[in-house]
Amino acid sequence: MKRALLSLLAIAMISFTSCSDDDDTPSTSNLTLNINGLENLGATEQYEGWIIVNDLPVSTGTFTVDDSGTLSQTSFSLDATQLAAATKFVLSVEPIPDTDAAPSAIKILAGDFSNNSASVDTGIITDFSTIAGKYVLTTPSTTITTDNNKGVWFLDPAAGTPSLILPTLPAGWVYEGWAVIDGKPISSGRFTSATGADEDNNPFAGTDNTMLPDFPGEDFIMGTANGVDLAAATHIAKVVVSIEPEPDNSPNPFLLKPLVGADLTASSATAPTLHDLSGTLPTGTVTR
Repeated sequence: MKRALLSLLAIAMISFTSCSDDDDTPSTSNLTLNINGLENLGATEQYEGWIIVNDLPVSTGTFTVDDSGTLSQTSFSLDATQLAAATKFVLSVEPIPDTDAAPSAIKILAGDFSNNSASVDTGIITDFSTIAGKYVLTTPSTTITTDNNKGVWFLDPAAGTPSLILPTLPAGWVYEGWAVIDGKPISSGRFTSATGADEDNNPFAGTDNTMLPDFPGEDFIMGTANGVDLAAATHIAKVVVSIEPEPDNSPNPFLLKPLVGADLTASSATAPTLHDLSGTLPTGTVTR
């Protein structure tokens, strides 16, 4: 009788312990990402999602993107209570390895939750609806008149005024000009304002640096950049204005390229319009 009673007590204790453990286990829900337009960040950076709960960021997990734009992970298991209370989703770019538990300043996409979904776009960076610009192919650092297609400057040659209309970027982002030469993108310099010179101090220009305009741009006359011998290079095939993370260790443009031009007749007397590609920037939907 005593042995039977002890067995019943043991079963009851096991049942009680199991119920207590189940009650203590937080319930989870899935967050699903459906995002287009992201690119491979390489081996030193990754994407990280965040939900904003009571004005504080909570990580939803990290993922990478391959060369075809496919996310390495699209579904993330999160605390159900926190996910239900989230008001916003934010996507940032983070270093590998990442020793900081907080989001970086490089926030690329965001959107507010409406019921169980959030439409995310690049509005967290800036409003791209007003961007515009022109460029001219010329080489003011040389006296040669036949090499104009080896220099690009973002200015209006007739008025001598800035040609780029660009909004101010938040911390974590800068503009960068690019020229595609012999199939390789080569930076013409990083800048935060189109009304002054860029930051690179024209390392590839010719010898007459006194003639360089006080605007973003570059003469690609000498030196080597991204594996291209500029002295032997042919001509500029395309011009790009991108938005780059800061800091940035890549020799290639970031995935945000709102302005692109490919008119090779852009002489010092003309200034072709850069095409507005802001409609191709990353977008997506996040559901919970």
